[in-house]
Amino acid sequence: MAKNKLLQHSPNLLLAFLILFGIWGCASVGAGPQGGPKDTKPPKVLSITPKNLTRNFSAKKIVIQFDEYFKLADQQKQFSISPDVEVLPQLKVKGKSLEITLPDSLEKNTTYTLNFGKGIVDVNEGNVLKNFSYVFATGPSLDSLSISGNIKDSQTGKPVIEGVAFVFPIARDTLFGKKKASIYTLTDSSGNYRISNLRSETYKVYALKEQGSDKIYQQSSDEIGFIKEPLKLTKDTSNVNMVIFKEDAKVFRVNDRRLNADGSISISFNQKLKKPGITISDPKSIDAAKLVKFNKTNDSVKVWLKELNFDSTKVDITDSGKVLQTIKLNRGKKDSYTRNVQATDNLEGNLLNPNKPLQLTFGIPVEAVDPSKITLMEDSVVKTDFTLRKDSSDILSYNFIYPWRANSSYDIKFGAGAFTAIFDAKNKDFTKKFQLAKRDDYGTLVVKLVVPEPNKQYLLEITNEAKAVVNTLIVARDTTVTFANYRAGRYFIRIIYDNNKNGIWDTGDVKAGIQPEKIWAESKELSIRANWDRNETIELPKEQ
Repeated sequence: MAKNKLLQHSPNLLLAFLILFGIWGCASVGAGPQGGPKDTKPPKVLSITPKNLTRNFSAKKIVIQFDEYFKLADQQKQFSISPDVEVLPQLKVKGKSLEITLPDSLEKNTTYTLNFGKGIVDVNEGNVLKNFSYVFATGPSLDSLSISGNIKDSQTGKPVIEGVAFVFPIARDTLFGKKKASIYTLTDSSGNYRISNLRSETYKVYALKEQGSDKIYQQSSDEIGFIKEPLKLTKDTSNVNMVIFKEDAKVFRVNDRRLNADGSISISFNQKLKKPGITISDPKSIDAAKLVKFNKTNDSVKVWLKELNFDSTKVDITDSGKVLQTIKLNRGKKDSYTRNVQATDNLEGNLLNPNKPLQLTFGIPVEAVDPSKITLMEDSVVKTDFTLRKDSSDILSYNFIYPWRANSSYDIKFGAGAFTAIFDAKNKDFTKKFQLAKRDDYGTLVVKLVVPEPNKQYLLEITNEAKAVVNTLIVARDTTVTFANYRAGRYFIRIIYDNNKNGIWDTGDVKAGIQPEKIWAESKELSIRANWDRNETIELPKEQ
Protein backbone atom coordinates (compact mmCIF):
# COMPACT_ATOMS: atom_id res chain seq x y z
CA MET A 1 0.00 0.00 0.00
CA ALA A 2 2.80 2.42 0.92
CA LYS A 3 4.51 1.64 -2.31
CA ASN A 4 1.43 2.52 -4.32
CA LYS A 5 1.08 5.89 -2.51
CA LEU A 6 4.69 6.75 -3.28
CA LEU A 7 4.15 6.00 -6.95
CA GLN A 8 0.96 8.01 -6.91
CA HIS A 9 2.74 11.17 -5.64
CA SER A 10 6.00 10.73 -7.57
CA PRO A 11 5.07 13.19 -10.38
CA ASN A 12 4.56 15.94 -7.80
CA LEU A 13 7.81 15.08 -6.03
CA LEU A 14 9.69 15.16 -9.32
CA LEU A 15 8.23 18.57 -10.21
CA ALA A 16 9.18 19.99 -6.80
CA PHE A 17 12.70 18.62 -7.14
CA LEU A 18 13.13 20.20 -10.59
CA ILE A 19 11.89 23.58 -9.35
CA LEU A 20 14.22 23.44 -6.33
CA PHE A 21 17.18 22.42 -8.51
CA GLY A 22 16.42 25.26 -10.93
CA ILE A 23 16.34 27.83 -8.15
CA TRP A 24 19.62 26.48 -6.66
CA GLY A 25 21.26 26.44 -10.08
CA CYS A 26 20.26 30.03 -10.77
CA ALA A 27 21.50 31.06 -7.35
CA SER A 28 24.80 29.29 -7.97
CA VAL A 29 25.32 30.98 -11.31
CA GLY A 30 24.43 34.35 -9.86
CA ALA A 31 26.89 33.91 -7.03
CA GLY A 32 29.84 33.37 -9.36
CA PRO A 33 31.99 36.07 -11.00
CA GLN A 34 30.22 38.10 -13.64
CA GLY A 35 33.32 38.93 -15.74
CA GLY A 36 33.48 42.24 -17.58
CA PRO A 37 36.24 44.50 -18.86
CA LYS A 38 39.65 44.36 -17.20
CA ASP A 39 40.43 47.12 -14.72
CA THR A 40 43.03 49.43 -16.27
CA LYS A 41 42.67 52.40 -13.93
CA PRO A 42 45.28 53.14 -11.24
CA PRO A 43 44.29 53.88 -7.64
CA LYS A 44 42.47 57.22 -7.31
CA VAL A 45 43.07 59.68 -4.48
CA LEU A 46 39.82 60.42 -2.60
CA SER A 47 41.15 62.66 0.14
CA ILE A 48 44.38 63.91 1.70
CA THR A 49 44.80 65.17 5.26
CA PRO A 50 46.31 67.76 5.54
CA LYS A 51 45.45 68.91 2.01
CA ASN A 52 48.05 69.00 -0.73
CA LEU A 53 49.90 72.34 -1.05
CA THR A 54 49.32 73.19 2.62
CA ARG A 55 51.27 76.19 3.93
CA ASN A 56 52.50 76.63 7.52
CA PHE A 57 52.50 72.83 7.72
CA SER A 58 52.91 71.47 11.26
CA ALA A 59 51.33 68.00 11.13
CA LYS A 60 53.26 64.91 12.13
CA LYS A 61 51.30 62.59 9.89
CA ILE A 62 49.76 62.67 6.41
CA VAL A 63 46.85 60.36 5.53
CA ILE A 64 45.98 59.69 1.88
CA GLN A 65 42.74 57.81 1.16
CA PHE A 66 42.43 55.84 -2.12
CA ASP A 67 39.40 54.31 -3.82
CA GLU A 68 40.80 50.76 -3.80
CA TYR A 69 43.32 48.50 -2.15
CA PHE A 70 46.90 49.21 -3.17
CA LYS A 71 50.49 48.37 -2.34
CA LEU A 72 53.81 50.16 -2.29
CA ALA A 73 56.15 48.83 -4.99
CA ASP A 74 59.93 49.18 -4.79
CA GLN A 75 59.58 51.88 -2.14
CA GLN A 76 63.31 52.38 -1.63
CA LYS A 77 63.85 53.25 -5.32
CA GLN A 78 60.56 54.97 -6.14
CA PHE A 79 59.88 57.18 -3.11
CA SER A 80 61.87 60.33 -2.44
CA ILE A 81 61.57 63.57 -0.48
CA SER A 82 63.05 66.84 -1.61
CA PRO A 83 65.00 68.49 -0.16
CA ASP A 84 66.70 65.51 1.46
CA VAL A 85 66.18 64.81 5.15
CA GLU A 86 68.38 62.85 7.52
CA VAL A 87 65.55 60.50 8.51
CA LEU A 88 63.13 59.42 5.78
CA PRO A 89 59.36 59.53 6.38
CA GLN A 90 57.77 56.20 7.33
CA LEU A 91 55.15 54.88 4.90
CA LYS A 92 52.50 52.43 6.10
CA VAL A 93 49.55 50.95 4.20
CA LYS A 94 46.35 50.58 6.23
CA GLY A 95 43.51 49.20 4.17
CA LYS A 96 42.87 51.75 1.42
CA SER A 97 44.86 54.46 3.21
CA LEU A 98 48.50 55.45 3.18
CA GLU A 99 49.87 56.90 6.42
CA ILE A 100 53.06 58.94 6.18
CA THR A 101 54.81 59.72 9.44
CA LEU A 102 57.19 62.65 9.09
CA PRO A 103 60.52 63.11 10.87
CA ASP A 104 61.03 65.82 13.47
CA SER A 105 63.94 67.37 11.57
CA LEU A 106 62.00 69.37 8.95
CA GLU A 107 63.46 72.82 8.27
CA LYS A 108 61.48 75.99 8.79
CA ASN A 109 60.20 78.04 5.81
CA THR A 110 60.94 75.17 3.41
CA THR A 111 58.86 73.60 0.64
CA TYR A 112 58.96 69.79 0.70
CA THR A 113 57.94 67.48 -2.14
CA LEU A 114 57.13 63.81 -1.57
CA ASN A 115 57.53 62.00 -4.89
CA PHE A 116 56.17 58.47 -5.29
CA GLY A 117 57.29 57.85 -8.90
CA LYS A 118 55.70 54.52 -9.89
CA GLY A 119 55.51 53.26 -6.32
CA ILE A 120 51.71 53.18 -5.81
CA VAL A 121 50.14 50.13 -7.49
CA ASP A 122 46.69 48.58 -7.18
CA VAL A 123 46.60 45.09 -5.67
CA ASN A 124 44.55 43.23 -8.28
CA GLU A 125 45.79 44.36 -11.70
CA GLY A 126 49.06 46.12 -10.91
CA ASN A 127 47.94 49.46 -12.40
CA VAL A 128 50.42 52.20 -11.49
CA LEU A 129 49.63 55.71 -10.27
CA LYS A 130 52.46 57.55 -12.02
CA ASN A 131 54.08 60.81 -10.93
CA PHE A 132 51.97 61.21 -7.82
CA SER A 133 53.44 63.80 -5.44
CA TYR A 134 52.47 65.64 -2.28
CA VAL A 135 53.77 69.14 -1.58
CA PHE A 136 53.70 71.21 1.61
CA ALA A 137 55.54 74.20 3.07
CA THR A 138 56.63 74.67 6.65
CA GLY A 139 56.44 78.42 6.11
CA PRO A 140 53.86 80.88 4.71
CA SER A 141 54.86 80.46 1.03
CA LEU A 142 55.29 77.57 -1.42
CA ASP A 143 58.05 77.21 -3.98
CA SER A 144 56.15 77.32 -7.25
CA LEU A 145 58.63 77.50 -10.13
CA SER A 146 58.77 74.79 -12.80
CA ILE A 147 60.98 73.36 -15.54
CA SER A 148 59.36 71.62 -18.51
CA GLY A 149 60.40 70.25 -21.86
CA ASN A 150 60.69 67.18 -24.04
CA ILE A 151 63.06 64.20 -24.13
CA LYS A 152 63.89 62.35 -27.36
CA ASP A 153 66.19 59.57 -28.46
CA SER A 154 69.31 61.07 -30.08
CA GLN A 155 69.42 58.54 -32.93
CA THR A 156 65.77 57.92 -33.79
CA GLY A 157 64.27 61.28 -32.80
CA LYS A 158 61.39 59.42 -31.14
CA PRO A 159 59.98 60.59 -27.79
CA VAL A 160 61.28 58.80 -24.70
CA ILE A 161 58.33 57.33 -22.80
CA GLU A 162 58.64 56.99 -19.02
CA GLY A 163 62.06 58.55 -19.11
CA VAL A 164 63.26 60.29 -15.95
CA ALA A 165 63.78 64.06 -15.97
CA PHE A 166 65.62 65.18 -12.86
CA VAL A 167 67.57 68.09 -11.44
CA PHE A 168 70.33 68.59 -8.92
CA PRO A 169 70.88 71.98 -7.26
CA ILE A 170 74.30 73.07 -8.50
CA ALA A 171 75.81 72.67 -5.03
CA ARG A 172 74.72 69.02 -4.96
CA ASP A 173 75.68 68.09 -8.53
CA THR A 174 78.65 66.13 -7.21
CA LEU A 175 76.06 63.50 -6.23
CA PHE A 176 75.25 62.81 -9.90
CA GLY A 177 75.75 59.12 -10.58
CA LYS A 178 76.27 58.42 -6.88
CA LYS A 179 72.96 59.12 -5.18
CA LYS A 180 69.33 58.81 -6.20
CA ALA A 181 67.81 61.98 -7.62
CA SER A 182 65.14 63.23 -5.21
CA ILE A 183 63.71 65.90 -7.55
CA TYR A 184 62.41 64.08 -10.61
CA THR A 185 59.41 63.25 -12.78
CA LEU A 186 58.55 60.77 -15.54
CA THR A 187 57.85 61.67 -19.16
CA ASP A 188 54.44 61.04 -20.71
CA SER A 189 53.60 59.20 -23.94
CA SER A 190 54.84 62.18 -25.99
CA GLY A 191 58.14 62.45 -24.13
CA ASN A 192 57.04 65.61 -22.29
CA TYR A 193 57.93 66.31 -18.66
CA ARG A 194 57.31 68.97 -16.02
CA ILE A 195 59.13 69.36 -12.69
CA SER A 196 57.14 71.62 -10.37
CA ASN A 197 57.40 73.30 -6.98
CA LEU A 198 61.03 74.31 -7.41
CA ARG A 199 62.69 77.14 -5.56
CA SER A 200 64.61 79.92 -7.28
CA GLU A 201 68.03 78.31 -7.57
CA THR A 202 70.63 77.19 -10.12
CA TYR A 203 70.15 73.60 -11.31
CA LYS A 204 71.84 71.00 -13.45
CA VAL A 205 69.14 69.31 -15.57
CA TYR A 206 69.36 65.69 -16.72
CA ALA A 207 67.35 63.05 -18.57
CA LEU A 208 67.64 59.33 -17.94
CA LYS A 209 66.37 56.14 -19.58
CA GLU A 210 67.31 53.49 -17.09
CA GLN A 211 67.27 49.72 -17.12
CA GLY A 212 66.61 49.56 -13.40
CA SER A 213 64.56 52.00 -11.34
CA ASP A 214 66.93 53.50 -8.80
CA LYS A 215 67.11 56.99 -10.36
CA ILE A 216 70.92 56.75 -10.34
CA TYR A 217 72.81 56.95 -13.64
CA GLN A 218 74.58 53.65 -14.40
CA GLN A 219 76.85 54.17 -17.41
CA SER A 220 77.06 50.48 -18.24
CA SER A 221 73.31 50.09 -18.80
CA ASP A 222 71.50 53.45 -18.90
CA GLU A 223 71.07 56.19 -21.48
CA ILE A 224 71.64 59.78 -20.38
CA GLY A 225 70.89 63.32 -21.56
CA PHE A 226 71.74 66.72 -20.10
CA ILE A 227 71.66 70.47 -20.51
CA LYS A 228 75.24 71.65 -20.84
CA GLU A 229 74.98 74.93 -18.95
CA PRO A 230 73.47 75.16 -15.44
CA LEU A 231 69.97 76.63 -15.46
CA LYS A 232 69.42 79.64 -13.19
CA LEU A 233 65.72 79.35 -12.38
CA THR A 234 64.00 82.66 -11.68
CA LYS A 235 60.69 81.97 -13.47
CA ASP A 236 58.77 79.07 -15.00
CA THR A 237 61.02 77.78 -17.78
CA SER A 238 59.78 75.70 -20.71
CA ASN A 239 61.40 74.09 -23.76
CA VAL A 240 64.22 72.65 -21.71
CA ASN A 241 64.57 69.85 -24.24
CA MET A 242 67.09 67.02 -24.09
CA VAL A 243 68.21 64.01 -26.11
CA ILE A 244 69.40 60.79 -24.52
CA PHE A 245 72.32 58.70 -25.69
CA LYS A 246 74.32 55.65 -24.67
CA GLU A 247 77.63 56.96 -23.42
CA ASP A 248 80.83 55.15 -24.39
CA ALA A 249 82.54 53.43 -21.49
CA LYS A 250 85.54 55.33 -20.19
CA VAL A 251 87.51 52.27 -19.06
CA PHE A 252 87.82 49.21 -21.27
CA ARG A 253 86.38 46.01 -19.86
CA VAL A 254 85.63 42.54 -21.21
CA ASN A 255 81.93 41.85 -20.67
CA ASP A 256 81.95 38.18 -21.57
CA ARG A 257 84.37 35.49 -22.73
CA ARG A 258 83.75 31.82 -23.44
CA LEU A 259 85.14 28.73 -25.12
CA ASN A 260 82.29 27.56 -27.38
CA ALA A 261 81.08 24.02 -28.04
CA ASP A 262 82.88 24.01 -31.41
CA GLY A 263 86.18 25.11 -29.86
CA SER A 264 85.97 28.74 -30.99
CA ILE A 265 86.43 31.65 -28.58
CA SER A 266 83.82 34.43 -28.21
CA ILE A 267 84.69 37.71 -26.50
CA SER A 268 82.52 40.82 -26.06
CA PHE A 269 83.58 44.13 -24.53
CA ASN A 270 82.14 47.46 -23.45
CA GLN A 271 83.78 49.69 -26.07
CA LYS A 272 83.68 50.00 -29.86
CA LEU A 273 87.33 49.77 -30.81
CA LYS A 274 88.82 51.76 -33.68
CA LYS A 275 91.59 49.41 -34.81
CA PRO A 276 91.02 46.20 -32.87
CA GLY A 277 93.36 43.25 -32.76
CA ILE A 278 93.77 39.85 -31.13
CA THR A 279 97.05 38.19 -30.13
CA ILE A 280 97.50 34.79 -28.52
CA SER A 281 100.27 35.50 -26.03
CA ASP A 282 100.34 32.04 -24.47
CA PRO A 283 101.08 29.61 -26.01
CA LYS A 284 102.65 31.89 -28.62
CA SER A 285 103.13 29.02 -31.06
CA ILE A 286 99.42 28.96 -31.98
CA ASP A 287 99.08 32.68 -32.65
CA ALA A 288 100.19 32.72 -36.29
CA ALA A 289 97.52 30.26 -37.47
CA LYS A 290 94.58 31.83 -35.65
CA LEU A 291 91.51 33.15 -37.54
CA VAL A 292 89.72 36.27 -36.26
CA LYS A 293 86.40 37.96 -37.10
CA PHE A 294 85.22 41.17 -35.40
CA ASN A 295 81.60 42.27 -35.67
CA LYS A 296 80.66 45.45 -37.55
CA THR A 297 80.81 47.67 -34.47
CA ASN A 298 84.10 46.22 -33.22
CA ASP A 299 82.75 45.45 -29.76
CA SER A 300 82.86 41.66 -30.04
CA VAL A 301 85.09 39.10 -31.71
CA LYS A 302 85.23 35.42 -32.54
CA VAL A 303 88.55 33.56 -32.67
CA TRP A 304 89.31 30.15 -34.14
CA LEU A 305 92.50 28.40 -33.06
CA LYS A 306 93.77 25.55 -35.20
CA GLU A 307 95.37 23.81 -32.23
CA LEU A 308 93.46 22.96 -29.07
CA ASN A 309 96.06 20.91 -27.20
CA PHE A 310 96.62 23.47 -24.43
CA ASP A 311 95.30 23.45 -20.86
CA SER A 312 94.92 27.24 -20.85
CA THR A 313 95.48 30.13 -23.21
CA LYS A 314 96.00 33.86 -22.81
CA VAL A 315 94.43 36.27 -25.29
CA ASP A 316 95.52 39.91 -25.65
CA ILE A 317 92.86 42.39 -26.86
CA THR A 318 94.47 45.40 -28.53
CA ASP A 319 93.42 48.69 -30.09
CA SER A 320 95.83 50.48 -32.42
CA GLY A 321 98.51 48.08 -31.19
CA LYS A 322 98.01 48.88 -27.49
CA VAL A 323 97.09 45.98 -25.19
CA LEU A 324 93.82 46.83 -23.42
CA GLN A 325 93.31 43.60 -21.48
CA THR A 326 94.59 40.04 -21.33
CA ILE A 327 92.12 37.26 -20.60
CA LYS A 328 92.75 33.64 -19.70
CA LEU A 329 90.67 30.68 -20.88
CA ASN A 330 90.93 27.13 -19.56
CA ARG A 331 89.98 23.87 -21.20
CA GLY A 332 89.76 20.36 -19.83
CA LYS A 333 92.01 17.68 -21.21
CA LYS A 334 88.99 15.53 -21.99
CA ASP A 335 86.94 18.31 -23.59
CA SER A 336 85.47 17.41 -26.98
CA TYR A 337 83.95 19.67 -29.62
CA THR A 338 81.14 19.42 -32.15
CA ARG A 339 81.53 21.31 -35.44
CA ASN A 340 78.67 21.74 -37.90
CA VAL A 341 79.52 23.07 -41.33
CA GLN A 342 76.19 24.70 -42.24
CA ALA A 343 75.55 27.57 -44.65
CA THR A 344 73.15 30.49 -44.68
CA ASP A 345 72.59 32.51 -47.86
CA ASN A 346 71.67 35.98 -49.13
CA LEU A 347 68.55 34.93 -51.03
CA GLU A 348 65.48 37.15 -50.74
CA GLY A 349 62.92 34.43 -50.17
CA ASN A 350 63.56 32.20 -53.19
CA LEU A 351 64.97 35.02 -55.33
CA LEU A 352 68.56 36.07 -55.96
CA ASN A 353 69.28 39.78 -56.36
CA PRO A 354 70.52 40.12 -59.97
CA ASN A 355 73.10 42.67 -58.83
CA LYS A 356 74.78 40.36 -56.31
CA PRO A 357 76.42 36.93 -56.39
CA LEU A 358 74.95 34.02 -54.47
CA GLN A 359 76.73 34.17 -51.12
CA LEU A 360 77.10 31.28 -48.67
CA THR A 361 78.10 32.10 -45.10
CA PHE A 362 79.27 29.46 -42.65
CA GLY A 363 79.58 29.45 -38.88
CA ILE A 364 83.14 28.13 -39.06
CA PRO A 365 85.98 29.08 -41.46
CA VAL A 366 86.01 26.88 -44.58
CA GLU A 367 89.46 26.05 -45.95
CA ALA A 368 88.69 23.97 -49.04
CA VAL A 369 85.94 23.45 -51.61
CA ASP A 370 85.44 20.32 -53.75
CA PRO A 371 83.46 21.39 -56.89
CA SER A 372 83.05 17.76 -57.92
CA LYS A 373 80.63 17.34 -55.02
CA ILE A 374 78.48 20.28 -56.14
CA THR A 375 75.78 19.87 -58.79
CA LEU A 376 74.28 22.97 -60.41
CA MET A 377 71.11 22.46 -62.41
CA GLU A 378 69.62 25.19 -64.57
CA ASP A 379 66.09 24.27 -65.66
CA SER A 380 66.97 20.63 -64.87
CA VAL A 381 70.11 20.77 -67.05
CA VAL A 382 73.46 20.17 -65.36
CA LYS A 383 75.91 23.10 -65.61
CA THR A 384 79.59 22.99 -64.71
CA ASP A 385 80.89 26.46 -65.57
CA PHE A 386 80.62 27.82 -62.03
CA THR A 387 83.27 28.82 -59.51
CA LEU A 388 83.36 29.40 -55.77
CA ARG A 389 85.48 32.24 -54.47
CA LYS A 390 86.21 33.16 -50.89
CA ASP A 391 84.84 36.60 -50.03
CA SER A 392 87.72 39.02 -49.56
CA SER A 393 86.03 40.90 -46.72
CA ASP A 394 84.57 37.98 -44.75
CA ILE A 395 86.50 34.86 -43.75
CA LEU A 396 83.21 32.98 -43.26
CA SER A 397 81.70 33.61 -46.71
CA TYR A 398 82.05 32.18 -50.20
CA ASN A 399 80.61 33.66 -53.41
CA PHE A 400 79.07 31.28 -55.95
CA ILE A 401 79.93 32.75 -59.35
CA TYR A 402 77.77 31.88 -62.38
CA PRO A 403 76.07 33.80 -65.22
CA TRP A 404 72.56 33.47 -63.83
CA ARG A 405 69.74 33.83 -66.36
CA ALA A 406 66.35 35.41 -65.93
CA ASN A 407 63.27 33.15 -66.04
CA SER A 408 65.34 30.07 -65.18
CA SER A 409 65.02 27.82 -62.15
CA TYR A 410 68.13 26.80 -60.23
CA ASP A 411 68.73 23.80 -58.03
CA ILE A 412 72.16 23.45 -56.41
CA LYS A 413 72.97 20.26 -54.52
CA PHE A 414 75.95 20.42 -52.19
CA GLY A 415 77.03 16.89 -51.44
CA ALA A 416 78.58 15.74 -48.18
CA GLY A 417 82.17 16.95 -47.99
CA ALA A 418 81.79 19.70 -50.58
CA PHE A 419 83.16 22.13 -47.95
CA THR A 420 85.97 21.31 -45.56
CA ALA A 421 86.43 23.60 -42.57
CA ILE A 422 89.22 23.79 -40.01
CA PHE A 423 89.82 20.62 -38.01
CA ASP A 424 88.78 18.72 -41.15
CA ALA A 425 85.09 19.32 -40.39
CA LYS A 426 82.85 18.65 -43.41
CA ASN A 427 79.31 19.59 -44.37
CA LYS A 428 76.34 17.28 -44.71
CA ASP A 429 74.13 17.29 -47.84
CA PHE A 430 72.15 20.50 -48.40
CA THR A 431 70.29 22.14 -51.31
CA LYS A 432 69.58 25.68 -52.50
CA LYS A 433 66.63 26.32 -54.85
CA PHE A 434 65.90 29.76 -56.32
CA GLN A 435 65.30 31.94 -59.35
CA LEU A 436 66.98 35.14 -60.48
CA ALA A 437 64.91 38.18 -59.55
CA LYS A 438 63.92 40.43 -62.44
CA ARG A 439 66.03 43.53 -62.92
CA ASP A 440 62.79 45.37 -63.57
CA ASP A 441 61.90 44.79 -59.91
CA TYR A 442 64.68 47.20 -58.93
CA GLY A 443 64.87 50.96 -59.22
CA THR A 444 67.26 53.86 -58.76
CA LEU A 445 67.18 56.85 -56.42
CA VAL A 446 69.08 59.98 -57.43
CA VAL A 447 69.53 62.50 -54.61
CA LYS A 448 70.87 66.02 -54.97
CA LEU A 449 72.07 67.08 -51.53
CA VAL A 450 72.50 70.79 -50.78
CA VAL A 451 74.63 71.36 -47.66
CA PRO A 452 74.24 74.50 -45.51
CA GLU A 453 77.90 75.24 -44.74
CA PRO A 454 81.21 74.74 -46.54
CA ASN A 455 84.13 72.94 -44.87
CA LYS A 456 81.73 70.72 -42.94
CA GLN A 457 81.28 66.97 -43.26
CA TYR A 458 78.03 65.01 -43.27
CA LEU A 459 77.14 61.32 -43.30
CA LEU A 460 74.24 60.44 -45.56
CA GLU A 461 72.47 57.21 -44.59
CA ILE A 462 69.78 55.37 -46.54
CA THR A 463 67.50 53.27 -44.31
CA ASN A 464 64.77 50.82 -45.28
CA GLU A 465 61.31 50.36 -43.79
CA ALA A 466 62.81 48.38 -40.90
CA LYS A 467 65.10 51.40 -40.19
CA ALA A 468 68.14 49.29 -41.03
CA VAL A 469 70.98 51.21 -42.71
CA VAL A 470 71.46 49.91 -46.27
CA ASN A 471 74.03 52.45 -47.47
CA THR A 472 76.24 55.21 -46.09
CA LEU A 473 78.14 57.97 -47.89
CA ILE A 474 80.37 60.82 -46.73
CA VAL A 475 79.36 64.21 -48.13
CA ALA A 476 81.39 67.43 -47.83
CA ARG A 477 79.80 69.67 -50.47
CA ASP A 478 76.73 70.05 -52.67
CA THR A 479 76.60 66.79 -54.59
CA THR A 480 74.37 64.43 -56.52
CA VAL A 481 74.40 60.80 -55.40
CA THR A 482 72.96 57.84 -57.29
CA PHE A 483 71.69 54.79 -55.41
CA ALA A 484 71.25 52.23 -58.18
CA ASN A 485 69.54 48.83 -58.25
CA TYR A 486 67.53 49.06 -55.04
CA ARG A 487 64.63 46.67 -54.63
CA ALA A 488 61.28 48.44 -54.90
CA GLY A 489 60.12 49.65 -51.51
CA ARG A 490 60.09 52.57 -49.08
CA TYR A 491 63.38 54.17 -48.10
CA PHE A 492 64.37 57.07 -45.88
CA ILE A 493 67.32 59.43 -45.63
CA ARG A 494 68.97 60.76 -42.53
CA ILE A 495 72.00 63.00 -42.16
CA ILE A 496 74.60 62.93 -39.39
CA TYR A 497 76.45 66.18 -38.73
CA ASP A 498 79.94 64.66 -38.60
CA ASN A 499 81.59 67.49 -36.70
CA ASN A 500 84.91 65.75 -36.05
CA LYS A 501 85.00 64.29 -39.59
CA ASN A 502 85.76 60.76 -38.47
CA GLY A 503 83.11 59.12 -40.65
CA ILE A 504 80.97 57.72 -37.81
CA TRP A 505 78.25 58.95 -35.46
CA ASP A 506 79.77 59.96 -32.13
CA THR A 507 77.90 59.70 -28.88
CA GLY A 508 78.08 62.26 -26.06
CA ASP A 509 80.12 62.58 -22.89
CA VAL A 510 78.44 63.86 -19.73
CA LYS A 511 81.59 64.63 -17.78
CA ALA A 512 83.19 66.51 -20.67
CA GLY A 513 79.91 68.31 -21.46
CA ILE A 514 79.82 66.95 -25.04
CA GLN A 515 76.47 66.34 -26.69
CA PRO A 516 76.06 63.51 -29.25
CA GLU A 517 76.42 64.46 -32.91
CA LYS A 518 73.07 65.63 -34.22
CA ILE A 519 71.01 63.60 -36.67
CA TRP A 520 68.53 65.14 -39.08
CA ALA A 521 65.94 62.89 -40.72
CA GLU A 522 64.16 63.76 -43.96
CA SER A 523 60.49 63.40 -43.07
CA LYS A 524 59.46 62.52 -46.62
CA GLU A 525 59.66 58.84 -47.51
CA LEU A 526 61.57 58.11 -50.70
CA SER A 527 59.70 55.28 -52.37
CA ILE A 528 61.61 53.45 -55.09
CA ARG A 529 59.42 51.98 -57.80
CA ALA A 530 60.34 48.99 -59.88
CA ASN A 531 62.20 49.84 -63.09
CA TRP A 532 62.04 53.55 -62.30
CA ASP A 533 64.53 56.33 -61.58
CA ARG A 534 63.49 58.79 -58.88
CA ASN A 535 65.13 62.22 -58.51
CA GLU A 536 64.99 64.21 -55.27
CA THR A 537 66.60 67.40 -53.96
CA ILE A 538 67.24 67.65 -50.23
CA GLU A 539 68.34 70.90 -48.62
CA LEU A 540 70.02 70.09 -45.35
CA PRO A 541 69.18 72.58 -42.58
CA LYS A 542 71.95 74.32 -40.68
CA GLU A 543 72.83 72.59 -37.42
CA GLN A 544 70.99 74.20 -34.52
